[in-house]
This record gives sequence, structure tokens and C-alpha cells, in this order.
Amino acid sequence: MNTGKQYKFWFATGSQSLYGDECLREVADHSRIMVEGLNKSGILPFEVVLKPTLIDNESIRKTFNDANADNECAGVITWMHTFSPAKSWILGLQEYRKPLLHLHTQFNQQIPYDSIDMDFMNTNQSAHGDREFGHIVSRMGLERKVIVGFWDDKQVQERIASWMRTAIGLMESSHIRVLRVGDNMRNVAVTEGDKVEAHIKFGWEIDAYNITDISEYVQAVSEGDINILVEEYYDKYDMILEGRNADEFRKHVAVQAGIELGFERFLKEKNYQAIVTNFEMLSGLQQLPGLAIQRLMEKGYGFGGEGDWKTAAMVRLMKIMTEGVKDAKGTSFMEDYTYNLVQGQEGILQSHMLEVCPSISAVKPAIKVSPLSMGNREDPARLVFTSKAGKGIATSLVDMGNRFRLIINEVECLTQDIPMPKLPVASAFWRPEPSLSTGAEAWILAGGAHHTAFSYDLTTEQMVDWAAGMGIESVVIDKDTTIRNIKNELRWNSIAFR
Repeated sequence: MNTGKQYKFWFATGSQSLYGDECLREVADHSRIMVEGLNKSGILPFEVVLKPTLIDNESIRKTFNDANADNECAGVITWMHTFSPAKSWILGLQEYRKPLLHLHTQFNQQIPYDSIDMDFMNTNQSAHGDREFGHIVSRMGLERKVIVGFWDDKQVQERIASWMRTAIGLMESSHIRVLRVGDNMRNVAVTEGDKVEAHIKFGWEIDAYNITDISEYVQAVSEGDINILVEEYYDKYDMILEGRNADEFRKHVAVQAGIELGFERFLKEKNYQAIVTNFEMLSGLQQLPGLAIQRLMEKGYGFGGEGDWKTAAMVRLMKIMTEGVKDAKGTSFMEDYTYNLVQGQEGILQSHMLEVCPSISAVKPAIKVSPLSMGNREDPARLVFTSKAGKGIATSLVDMGNRFRLIINEVECLTQDIPMPKLPVASAFWRPEPSLSTGAEAWILAGGAHHTAFSYDLTTEQMVDWAAGMGIESVVIDKDTTIRNIKNELRWNSIAFR
């Protein structure tokens, strides 16, 4: 999943000339040591670039505007080593348009009790300077992340790393283009939404094409290219024939290979990073795209079923944010299907008619060809598997009519010990926090959709920060959620975001 950029983050230290050149040299030296330490930590996913110490309006304004103009700069980390008068930051902050992290730290971890004097106090007064800076950012009403703690602590560095991924999500949001193959499923409310407002808020371009436009690309794929990809399928996955003739089975699989190749060529040629399909609109296709979409998702494309462009964009966004995560467990489009309501075993069976990303699989995926009542086409090939066990988040971006709302539910995927031999699709089984009953009730009260963008590799904090950076409402459902509190939160939000 190549975004085409080598993102970096700038480190801007605030000071002033009041304490003399020697103090400024010490400030610059401390900043250099800190940046080198952050980069050598092995924790941060992106490089930090040290900028000259900022001591006046002109240098501050220039640095922020240079950051705006640098395509590889994904955000600025600010730290006030000494006291930096906040009025000097106003114009630069007004003109700055990228993510901002206020790192409230200091060079020294411990007070040097035996040697501390006023020179040390004047030079190392981050507790003073960062409050001045924090005040002006709050007064200006600007969104930023605040991280407090010693810069060389692992926990602080992990929080910086986490924010960096959110910042990439904010930067890359404006580069997401969603291909709508036809329209959304007829008479469905939750897959609808204001595409113009989404373009304004998130930078997403959501364009519609006729299914025949893309099916022409599928039909143009050569038999040789299809055969090569089919061989890859047979090498990579198990095949579950279930009594089907092997040659006939292979023909069904080959149809999906043609769809994958044709769809991907269309996406690349037209520069789209996410796609939606609709089983009600399949002219020119032999099968509903199943295996093909699963493979495209695994390559980093976003997807939403039944024309759900909001979820498709979120899946793409979350895949970008998790790119390069060590030991990543996966990100996928998902849908709530059916409950298990046995006491002590409550949970939700998650799946879709075909399209679940194999990045979340706990086992080697297998290809199965089975009938599908929707779409009125031949039996489609699809990957079947069960998901990994572990904690994750399920997100739903919904259009409330006058605003967007991002709902985030912390969930735990459970090991699926009981076989489901007649279920011919990939699945996950998760228990929402704080419980199925409270979690589902809170989700419904918040207006959450049945489609979600799910990830094992992102946190609630990252998605809340993304929503804040985009200027939209977020609602969190976690272990501390109660129905009384969620109702109050929704009432407060309806006032704050109207």
C-alpha cells in the first residue's frame, strides 16, 4: 500500500532571546539530543526532523508555512524549552494546516537538587513555557494532541508513535478517492450520506460509475493473465471442493481472478483507493465480486458493501494508519449478522455475504464455491476462514443529517471453537464492551450502522483523535459505558455539534 510519500514530523522548540546566546545554544543542543534519541528509540514509525529554535514571530510563522508547503511533513511537534511568549505564535498557528502535537516535557528527568540555580531555572522552565503555549492554542480553539511526560520514557514515545499514525490518517484522508460501482442498495438508509459534505470535511472524492464501465475492464483481461493469477490462488490457499468437479470449480475461481485483475486495473488507471459494489447492480459480471474484493482489501484498498462509501473510505483510512505496524493482526470491512444470547457466551457473529479481508484470518484461508441467493449470478468463489482472537475496535461513520458522527466500540474477538460447516463465508465472533446488552443498546442509541470498519491494530484514542482533527463528533463505547452516560453524551453532542 504505497502512499507515494516518505512522511516526516518536524520538531519545533520554542524559546526567546531574553536569556542570552549561551542559553539558546544550550536549548538547541538539548533539542538535538532529544530528536536523535527519539529517532534511535526504534519506537517511532516515522522520522523526526529538528528545526532551528523558534524565538520570534517571523521564525515561527515561516516554519509553520514551510511545514504546510512540504509534502513530506505530516505534522509539527512543539515543545517550549524556556518561556516562549505565546503572542509570537499566533500568526503561525493561524496559518498552519497540518496535525499538531504539543509535547509537554523537559530535557532533564530529575531536578538537580544539589546544583540548581536561577540560570538553570530560567533555561529549563518547560513547566512555565508550555502552559503559555497551551493557553494560546486553547484560546484560538485549535485542535492538537497534548502528550505529557519525560521524552525518553518508553510510554511517552509509544504515545508519540500512536499519534503519528493518527496524523498520517489526517493527512491521507484528503487523498482518498472512492469508486462507487453503481449506487447504494435501494431503500437502505445507513449507506446513504452527504457526499459533498464528506468532501468538505474529510477530503474524500466519491465518484459513481456504471457497472458496465468496470465490467468492460474485467472482460478485457486475457486468459493468460487469468491463468497466472489462478495458479497463485492454488499455491496460496486450500481448495474446498465439497464434491464439486475440480475443473468446474476452477472455472468459478477463474471468474474471480478476472474480476480482481479488471477491477484493480480500473482502480489504478482512474486513481481510486476504495471501492463499493452492490449485488443489485451486476451487469456484465458472471459473479458477485467475492474473492476478488477480499484480495483487493488485503492489498490495501477500502471496501464497503451495498454501496457503503463511508465504510469503504474508513477501511482504506484505517489500513493506511496501520501500515507497517509490527505484528499487525489486520483490518477489514465487517457486518453485524446474528447474536448468540446464551448467558455467559454472548457475542455477535460478524461476516458479510462474501467480502471479509483475509488479513484478519487466524488460519490459512481456503477457497470455496457456494451458491448465493443475492445477485442472480452463478455461484461465486470466496475465501473462508475464522478471525484471530484478540481485542480490537469496530468503527461506524454515520451521517446524522446535520453532522457526521464516528462511533467507536471496543470489542474482543473470541476463538471460534464450534465449527459452522454450512456457513460458506469468513467470520469473526466478538463480544462488544462493556457487554453485549449494553454495547448493542449504546450502539443503537448512537445510530451506529450494521457495517463497520474493524481493526485489531488501532486504538480508541487514535480514532478519537482522528475525529477531533477532522472536526467531527466521536462517541466511544467501552468498558466504562453506561446507558445513562451514553444518553447524556449524545445530548451534549447534539448541542455542541449542531
